[in-house]
Amino acid sequence: MKLKDLLWVFFISMLPIVELRGAVPAGAALGLPFYFNYIAAVIGNLLPIPFILIFIPRILDFLAKFKLFRPMVNWLKKKALKNKGKIAKSDTGDTEGADLSVEELSLTENKREMPAGAFLGLLLFVLLPVPGTGAWTGSLVAALFNYPKKRAFLAITLGVLGCGVIMCLASYGVLGFLEFLAK
Repeated sequence: MKLKDLLWVFFISMLPIVELRGAVPAGAALGLPFYFNYIAAVIGNLLPIPFILIFIPRILDFLAKFKLFRPMVNWLKKKALKNKGKIAKSDTGDTEGADLSVEELSLTENKREMPAGAFLGLLLFVLLPVPGTGAWTGSLVAALFNYPKKRAFLAITLGVLGCGVIMCLASYGVLGFLEFLAK
């Protein structure tokens, strides 16, 4: 086992989209034992999450003040609030063309409690090894809905830990995974 290989896994798991789902198979291909691979991938995947939870709302609030970035922030907010009935309607009642004001886009105010079932939903969303889900997306969703950061981080952490187990089982096979217990 090489430190260089562990660092590759660590850095790959920090990347959005790829995350732990790509890092664990890469570590298995590099010949890392699953337990070192798992630890490096989990730590790397979790490292950016507090920064996303803390800073993304402020960054988006800042960007929403500029006409150039407001459409992107509007799009993100509309995606996050889809089917929630919280998108401001335009004069015609059409939400597609509605332009949300900076106040309506504000993500750093009006903290909410995490609705019943949202904790489990966020955990499962991060846990499932499916493209488009993961710690980065889960953090963005939690930040856009102003979920309490500690509860969101706990749900995301549990999801990442579970996803790591699933990916290790898929990458090393059940027998390869259980081989460690036989030693």
